[in-house]
Amino acid sequence: MLQFTGFWMALVTFLGIWWGHVGVRWLEAHSPTIRPPMIILLTLGIGLNIFSLFAPNLTLAGVSSIIGITLIWDAFELYRQEKRIIKGHARANPNNPRHAAFLAAGKGTTEDLLDRDPRDPTDHNPVERPSKPQPQSARPTRTSMEYMEVEA
Repeated sequence: MLQFTGFWMALVTFLGIWWGHVGVRWLEAHSPTIRPPMIILLTLGIGLNIFSLFAPNLTLAGVSSIIGITLIWDAFELYRQEKRIIKGHARANPNNPRHAAFLAAGKGTTEDLLDRDPRDPTDHNPVERPSKPQPQSARPTRTSMEYMEVEA
């Protein structure tokens, strides 16, 4: 007989990580207050963990507990994401009244810090990237003498 318990637990873990990354950011950006989503996530998480104690089989117990712990963690991540937005480590949503208040107070940013030229970590302005790579001959190159001159 095939055992699918590990497969289902792995799949739920993968989807929980995805939800934690994408869903928490979306919830935090669109919720006028984070307390109601936090309470809902905590309640569902605790409920699923209690259910897992009485589940009729190991697969259902494992899956519900993984989802439950993930939801509890996501409830705390909502708070941490708000702190990231205040510090400017994550982009604020100017259409969200809570984020608009942060921006009005001079906290946070609407700039996507990941949309920059990866060759210059200080350049926070988005650049237009060429759709096709340039031919090797068209790329600027430096000789070892030029590198020595820059260092000197």
